[in-house]
Amino acid sequence: MADWELRPASAADVETVAELRAVVLRADLERLGRYDERRVRQRLRDGFAPAYTWVVEVEGAFAGCVALRPGEDAHWLEHFYLAPHLQGSGIGTAVLRELLDRCDRDGTLVRLNVLRGSPARRLYERHGFTLETEDQVDVFMVRAPGTITVEAPTLSM
Repeated sequence: MADWELRPASAADVETVAELRAVVLRADLERLGRYDERRVRQRLRDGFAPAYTWVVEVEGAFAGCVALRPGEDAHWLEHFYLAPHLQGSGIGTAVLRELLDRCDRDGTLVRLNVLRGSPARRLYERHGFTLETEDQVDVFMVRAPGTITVEAPTLSM
């Protein structure tokens, strides 16, 4: 796994993050019949809150982002996007584990939504998220603090 770090996001990151969102979500949104070139970026711009967002950097370069926004009864894990060439490298798992460890220490429930049929759902399930509700487009999941993470099986040669 490449070296990575989280840095606080700034308002200047919004367009880079909006573009990454459009790339990462395109296949799932097209599969669901919901892809709109303009809307996919605008929804990110409308919901971007730098105060609750971190940029993932790999070897000093932009690689993704993630937000953890406080809500009424839980924190919402949002805008978790990793550049396609880095997906499957373990970086997403490491970033998620770090954020969930913080929430566990604080005793904080975490909620998220993921697009139906997205492979990202398996990542969340491995980290203790369970189905709360779903609709035609979104799957809403929740994770109680201290939930045990299930490690993905490893292949041996």
